[in-house]
Amino acid sequence: MHKAEWKYCRTIPLSTCSDRSSHRWRARGAYIVAVFAVMALGLGSRAFADVLPVFVAEHFGDALWACMIYFGFRTCFTHKKNSFALWCSLVFCFAIEGSQLYQAGWINYLRETALGALVLGKGFLPADLVRYTAGIAVSYLLDLAWPWRNRS
Repeated sequence: MHKAEWKYCRTIPLSTCSDRSSHRWRARGAYIVAVFAVMALGLGSRAFADVLPVFVAEHFGDALWACMIYFGFRTCFTHKKNSFALWCSLVFCFAIEGSQLYQAGWINYLRETALGALVLGKGFLPADLVRYTAGIAVSYLLDLAWPWRNRS
């Protein structure tokens, strides 16, 4: 619990603080489910690219990766505003894409592994920045639209 929350909890009944805490844990659970669901969709878009429409096969994998990053930030920072996750996700995704301009032997070795390719990518593509932005924007809007969200 953050220092500011602790001060707040000392001045209100404990049941209210535990309600807030339980809401955060429910939110975290929902975001973890979202991370894994989007991860499955993203991997599926790569595995079944030959049977998907060309537009979906070319663009959705990167957009879904960015969605996963957004929901990952929301999982870790449920106490922050949604816009915090939005900006952190954009910075993270753009930094990963920018890192692909760096072509040292050790990082290229990592990129040759399956996990390294999924996380670090292989080569810089300006179109990926658009895909990431679209994926994060969709995630942000879905997050705002979820009916269980506490809007206080």
